[in-house]
Amino acid sequence: MSDKKNEIPSSEGSKVTPRGAYPHTKRVGDFIFVSGTSSRRADNTIAGVKIIDEMGTKKLDAYKQTKVILQNIDKNLQSHGASLKDVVDVSSFLVNMNDFADYNKAYAEYFNAETGPTRTTVAVHQLPHPDLVVEIKVVAYKKL
Repeated sequence: MSDKKNEIPSSEGSKVTPRGAYPHTKRVGDFIFVSGTSSRRADNTIAGVKIIDEMGTKKLDAYKQTKVILQNIDKNLQSHGASLKDVVDVSSFLVNMNDFADYNKAYAEYFNAETGPTRTTVAVHQLPHPDLVVEIKVVAYKKL
């Protein structure tokens, strides 16, 4: 059964439900913690996945996935009256560090290198779906 308070809008405006027993966000005082977020949509398709031939070969686009992830995180934060401007720390997980340039390009469209949040980016063996190449979690600070 779906828990409505844990549902968040996807980049297309419908709701994405967590795939496990956790909330998308947790507020503790003035800090807002956003769980690891992917580019999964409400219909369980994944943004940034393109079928490129009749054999079903896929192109996994880290740039597109990163953009959709940050948009989804922003929507999560909006439920607390915050936005990406309030993010103070970012943890990013890439399945393949060869995607770092595309991920970093999309990231730079949302955060400034001088005034943006601190960031850690690590490579991971895999994410919860084989079409996911990026996952991001953040901590934001917004006075109540």
